[in-house]
Amino acid sequence: MTVSVILKTLNEEARIGAAIESVLAALGGIGGEIIVADGGSRDRTLAIAATYPVRVVQLEPAIRPSCGIGPQLGFQYSREPFICLMDGDMLVDPGFLPEALAYLAANPRAAGVTGHVEEMNDTSLEYVRRGRRVSPENRTGPIDRMNGGGLYRREAIEQAGYLSDRNLHGYEEFDLGLRLRARGWTLHRLDRRFVRHFGHAINAYALLLRRWKSGYLRGIGELLRAALGKPQGRRLLQDLPELKLWAVVYAWLIAMIALPFALPSPALGLAIDAVLTAGIIGMMSLRQRSLSLGLYGVVAWLFHATALPLGFFQRRDAPEAWIESRVVSDGS
Repeated sequence: MTVSVILKTLNEEARIGAAIESVLAALGGIGGEIIVADGGSRDRTLAIAATYPVRVVQLEPAIRPSCGIGPQLGFQYSREPFICLMDGDMLVDPGFLPEALAYLAANPRAAGVTGHVEEMNDTSLEYVRRGRRVSPENRTGPIDRMNGGGLYRREAIEQAGYLSDRNLHGYEEFDLGLRLRARGWTLHRLDRRFVRHFGHAINAYALLLRRWKSGYLRGIGELLRAALGKPQGRRLLQDLPELKLWAVVYAWLIAMIALPFALPSPALGLAIDAVLTAGIIGMMSLRQRSLSLGLYGVVAWLFHATALPLGFFQRRDAPEAWIESRVVSDGS
């Protein structure tokens, strides 16, 4: 029951040492390996990681980085029958792996098991909003995806074709969940902590702009494109609530554009637009019990909705193809 732990990194010099040490402690008595899969760090992430008994691999500079490429990069170098996926700014809970392995042993059709991700960043609106979010994928028990990572069964991953779609800048966990469930596998969340996550300690709006520039916000469009004509396509439309949200956002934007032209007075149309926008922000603020969170949520909607078609028409590479990379350290 040995485990390959994949740590995804990109400029994580402040956290990578603690992350590796938490995994080394968690693997005690279990056995396995640690793979640091780096997307092109320009800080001391690789130098720090190389001081530990771990394998460190990095994308070749010509390869376009994405959220989906890091897990698959680590997976192609992994060897153990179980795969634990986490970020380089996380600390794994010491007792998680034994309990997760016991669950998989007792449930042979379970492809993966995870726990709760405790968000430690309480300064960024993005992570405060994420911590308050109540959504199906965060519940305990059967789930449709393992956001934040967890422990997977290699056999199930190989049946699904690959761990993570290299083309996806977001929603890579949902894509994997779709492919696994389409083949009869299940996913489960234990009512215990998996990791503590420290996140980006920067302004939420700056993080939103960074995610726009990096392509992260295109993830849902790329996900739709990847599912076209595939067995999981229909299930995606049924199981992804964000699609309904984006449909409402598009309807709102169309109404905002049309009103000044549809009414006798453009000024009246603009006034109604302003009232409508204020009402939406107000409702979100009441729901979040915070004006700043409500405003940020609406702005994030607009960014995501704008990025969706850009992701849908993005060029795709074969997701199962070998990822060009180099071994920085072999762990010896």
